[in-house]
Amino acid sequence: MSEAKEPMTVDGKRQSIPLTEGPSRAAARSYLRGAGFKKEDLHKPIIGVANTWTEIGTCNVHLRALAEAMKQGIREAGGTPMEFNTVTISDGITMGTQGMKASLVSRDLIADSIELMARGNLFDGLVGIAGCDKNMPGIIMALCRLDIPGMMYYGGSIAPGKLNGVDITIQNVFEGIGSHAAGRIDDAGLEALEANACPGAGACGGQFTANTMAMSGEILGISPIELSGVPATAPEKLEATRKAGHILMDAVRANRRPSQIITRKALENTIASVAASGGSTNAVLHLLAIAKEMGIPLSIDDFDRISTRTPYICDLTPAGKYMAWHYQAAGGSRLLAQRMIAAGHADGSALTISGKTLAEEAALAKETPGQDVIRTFEKPIKPNGGLVILKGNLAPEGCVMKIAAAGKYEHRGPARVFNCEEDCFKVVQAGGIKPGDVVVIRYEGPKGGPGMREMLQVTAAISSNAELSAQVALLTDGRFSGATRGFTAGHVAPEAFVGGPLAAVREGDIIAFDIPKRTLNVEISEAEMATRLKNFKPPALRWPRGVFRKYVDRVNSASEGATT
Repeated sequence: MSEAKEPMTVDGKRQSIPLTEGPSRAAARSYLRGAGFKKEDLHKPIIGVANTWTEIGTCNVHLRALAEAMKQGIREAGGTPMEFNTVTISDGITMGTQGMKASLVSRDLIADSIELMARGNLFDGLVGIAGCDKNMPGIIMALCRLDIPGMMYYGGSIAPGKLNGVDITIQNVFEGIGSHAAGRIDDAGLEALEANACPGAGACGGQFTANTMAMSGEILGISPIELSGVPATAPEKLEATRKAGHILMDAVRANRRPSQIITRKALENTIASVAASGGSTNAVLHLLAIAKEMGIPLSIDDFDRISTRTPYICDLTPAGKYMAWHYQAAGGSRLLAQRMIAAGHADGSALTISGKTLAEEAALAKETPGQDVIRTFEKPIKPNGGLVILKGNLAPEGCVMKIAAAGKYEHRGPARVFNCEEDCFKVVQAGGIKPGDVVVIRYEGPKGGPGMREMLQVTAAISSNAELSAQVALLTDGRFSGATRGFTAGHVAPEAFVGGPLAAVREGDIIAFDIPKRTLNVEISEAEMATRLKNFKPPALRWPRGVFRKYVDRVNSASEGATT
């Protein structure tokens, strides 16, 4: 006797029909009813709510409350939310330790875990609620793979810290560590910074990686513009989150999928927004990875091309003086999009999660009178964007440099070579780095680290010394935090661990950066380089088993997004 199908009761229930409908699914429904879902809940669209909540750090600690608001919005709009958790690593807490190696690894693990949950539970739609740096690209990568209606929703930036009437961020604490080591501030001064930089929940407050990727999600169209950018502790955040649940359900009913939103033109719009805002170099890594997941051709050279033609207009820390809280109050990503479209730096026809085009969303921008956070393209801070890609005999596949806060365009000096971040940090703190030096930190790439640690502890220690900050360059096959300032180039590829040219550099070699020519070279001959690399042997794997070993075996070059 054939089984009678129960009718699809709500528009948008597509994927989950084989999971919940018909007499043969009684056992599955019984499990779900035992978990608290009602009979009628199971005949509605099933929406996965991936929560990166953790009580370890400010970035994600508030996401339980946001998940409840999101679920409320989904229920009001006719869906049944099912929440689950995934991993997260706090970049700021782990910075400068071996734990930081888990950060980039977590991006792909987040994507994997969300993909598995969605495929296993046949969700009709999906929202990922994010706080810290790798949460956001990890969620978007999963959405690309699944191609079901979904969004990435940002938990919001932290409020500015206050010390002696001045706004501060966690960047001030990292730089304070360097000042303390050099005797420029005492224990009480460092304690004051530590106690006041993080006043509550939310991700790091500047245009560091978290806020760069949150803005990227809005401009890319996969995050609800304006709602996603509301700061973590702003009174309107819960209501904004509830509204986002309604937007998601509209996308589910319309079957509005990531493949319709994340297109080549949307990615180019997003790259331009990173350039215009002085955003984090990590955006290069993450947008390359997102493009790869969606099967869209994108190369590291596209970032240089777009950044070169896009003026830098957002006065945001670490290059400027304002924070993400001020950016949102000034008009946020809608205003930036409006500026970009009007000036020809973005294609307004790109679709967004709301069903509106980027131009239609930008038309709703509300600029705060007198604001000077988001300037105009007619009066930019700098005529070109904040990112450049350098190539040469040290970086045949390229490296990434943020020049928004660099302060100069050339540097030539002797190499100071370190095979890990810790060794370098000890020498910096001991005063062993001199003006003119080029600090080289290698074997910190995707495989060599593994996991491409960020070097904020080192760069902050250098930046805290005004003399060194202006006169020292830093070069690594690892990464930099979005909070990094100074003359720094990261993501050098191929990395030293696989026999890249960085492995051949010796103490005292002269290294030359030329930003106008986009070159990075060590001043030795091709023959000498070949001789040095001929007998190269990589150092022993630091993590020969477990998750890090799996990552080493699978991860590709930083120039391709360090995807697995």
